[in-house]
Amino acid sequence: MSGWQALPDDLPPEVRHFVEQLRQLKDRTGLSLVALGARTAYSKSSWHRYLNATQPPPRQAVAALCRIAGLDTADADRFGVRWELAVQAWPRPATAPAPPARGEEYEDDPTLPWWDERPEEGGRGMNRLLLFAVLLLVLLLLAGVAGAVASG
Repeated sequence: MSGWQALPDDLPPEVRHFVEQLRQLKDRTGLSLVALGARTAYSKSSWHRYLNATQPPPRQAVAALCRIAGLDTADADRFGVRWELAVQAWPRPATAPAPPARGEEYEDDPTLPWWDERPEEGGRGMNRLLLFAVLLLVLLLLAGVAGAVASG
């Protein structure tokens, strides 16, 4: 596995084994990370995170790599089992902020989309989205009627 950066020493054995197997499978394809990203729905930077154990890959990414590598169904299933074991043991980041408890106020977070359904609003975000959709539909209908009347 030359060319790969060393995996962290504190990785659980299930994660280490899985990532090493994933690296071997990627090497078996002969594809670069850019080419692998182009052949799957996952970017080069995503594959970099998966193959360096900084983020667990989605099951679909593993299935795509198995398919590209030409694994038969039995080997792909075994890889799926390795993925399940690794994801269960994958270290969770300790710095992730906990979501607010029900009834607590969200801080003003510009990264939250405006349609986000916040617990204290009881779905007002989705209602707002529906209102905008209905208004847009009415405007489109009015424009269509005005166009039909103007063209005679």
